[in-house]
Amino acid sequence: MKVKTFTCPIKIFQTKKELENLDETINSFIKDNQIKQVISVSDCPATDDTGATIGLIRVLVYET
Repeated sequence: MKVKTFTCPIKIFQTKKELENLDETINSFIKDNQIKQVISVSDCPATDDTGATIGLIRVLVYET
C-alpha cells in the first residue's frame, strides 16, 4: 500500500477550475503509474489564521 499527497491553492471564484485541475493531476498520476487499485481518496481543507479556506490537501491511498 502506498500514499501520495496532492495540494492545490483555492482562490475565490476559481475553485471549480482548481478542483478540475486537481482531478486531472490525480487521474494522470494514476494512469502514468499504472495504478490498478485505488483504496481511498480523501480531501482536507487548508486554512489560514482566520479560518478561511486557502487550499486543499487530497490524499490518495493505492496499491501498485
